[in-house]
Amino acid sequence: MAHYRSVGTVPPKRHTQHRSGDGSLYFEELMGEEGFSSDSSLLYHRHLPSALTDSRVWVLPEQKTEANHPLKPYHFRLHELFPGESWRQCDPVRDRRLLLGNADVRISYVAAGVPSPLYRNAVGDECVYVESGGGVVETVFGSLEVGRGDYVILPRATTHRWLPTGDEPLRLYAIEANSHVAPARRYLSRYGQFLEHSPYCERDLRGPVGPLLAEDGLGDVEVYVKHRVNGSAVGGTVMTVPEHPFDVVGWDGCLYPYAFNVRDFEPITGRVHQPPPAHQVFEGNGFVVCNFVPRKVDYHPLSIPVPYYHSNVDSDEVMFYCGGDYEARRGSGIGQGSVSLHPGGHTHGPQPGAYERSIGAEFFDELAVMVDTFRPLELGEGARASDDGRYAWTWSGRGPEGPLT
Repeated sequence: MAHYRSVGTVPPKRHTQHRSGDGSLYFEELMGEEGFSSDSSLLYHRHLPSALTDSRVWVLPEQKTEANHPLKPYHFRLHELFPGESWRQCDPVRDRRLLLGNADVRISYVAAGVPSPLYRNAVGDECVYVESGGGVVETVFGSLEVGRGDYVILPRATTHRWLPTGDEPLRLYAIEANSHVAPARRYLSRYGQFLEHSPYCERDLRGPVGPLLAEDGLGDVEVYVKHRVNGSAVGGTVMTVPEHPFDVVGWDGCLYPYAFNVRDFEPITGRVHQPPPAHQVFEGNGFVVCNFVPRKVDYHPLSIPVPYYHSNVDSDEVMFYCGGDYEARRGSGIGQGSVSLHPGGHTHGPQPGAYERSIGAEFFDELAVMVDTFRPLELGEGARASDDGRYAWTWSGRGPEGPLT
C-alpha cells in the first residue's frame, strides 16, 4: 500500500535515535519489499528483533499436490472438512487444509475455535477471506478486529496470531501467495492513490490499531514460520525468541496489514454482462482475486444476465461460494461453502436451464470470491477429501457410470 500511516511514537527523523522515558534506546527495524526499492515501514522495538534462542522443524500439514489429470472440473464441499464440533479444537494456522496450489499461490481452508500460535509467512503475502465467525488478528503493527466478509491482507513476514471470538467457527479461506498481494494496478495512480473508477478506496480500508505491547519478561516465546526450502518447496520452522515480538512502541510507513470488507466493494455493472476483470479486487504474481457481490444486473432489453459459456485458455478459475444464491450454478449441488474449479482447457458456464431462467432478472443476490491463476492448479489433500465426485458430469446429466441420480 502507498497509503502512509503512523502509529505510536516515532522519532522526527528516520534512522535517528529514539529513546524511552528512562533513556534506553529503541531498536529500529526496516520491514521492506523488493530490496529497499518498494513499500516499507520502520518499526521501533523495545528488544532486539533478531534475537533467537532455538530453532526446530515445524512439520506442516500435508502439502503434497497432484496434477488435475485427466482434466476435469471439480466441486469441493469445504464444510465437510471440519464436521460437527471438530472446529472447536482447531486453530486458524496449523489446521489449514490445502485445497489447490501451484508455483504462484496456495489456497487453504480452516474452521477454527482456538487461538493460533504466533505465525509468520515468509514465503509471500496472505489474503485471507473470513467466510463466517469473528476474531482479532494481533500483529506487530497492532490489532485488527475481523468478521464475516472481511479480506485480511498480511504482508510477507508479518508476525501475527489469530484469536477467534464468539461461539461459531471462524471459517477462513486463505490465499497464500508466493509474491505480494495488492489492489489491481489499474485502480491506482502512478503514486499509488486509488483512482475515481476504482470500486473501493482508502476510506474502505481498516489499518491496525496499536501499538500492541506485550508484557516484558514473559520468557521464551515460539513463532511458527512458513518459509522456502530447497528452491520452490515450502517448509516450516518454529523459532524461539527470548522476548515477545509484540514490543513495537511505534511504526510508520506504507507497508502494514489491513482489512477490507466485501460489502464495501461497489460493483461495476453495464447494459450487457460484464466480464470478471470488472469484479477484480486484488492481484499477485500469476493470479488475480475477484469478487461477485449482490448487484443490479444487465439492463439491455435483450440481455442474458448469467455468464456466457467461456474457455479460460490462459487460466484456471476457482470460485468460492460464500453467500446468497448463485443463479448460474443452480442444480449443480453447489451451495454455501462450496468451491468450484474450472481448469483451462475446459469450456464452462451456467448449469442447464440457468441461461434461459436468467432472462428478465434485474438483481442477483450472490456472494463469491474468485481466484484466477495463470498456471495450472494441482489438487491438495483438502480438495481430494471434499470432492463431490459428480460435478464434472452435471452439464450432460450422465457420467462414466451412467445417468446422474
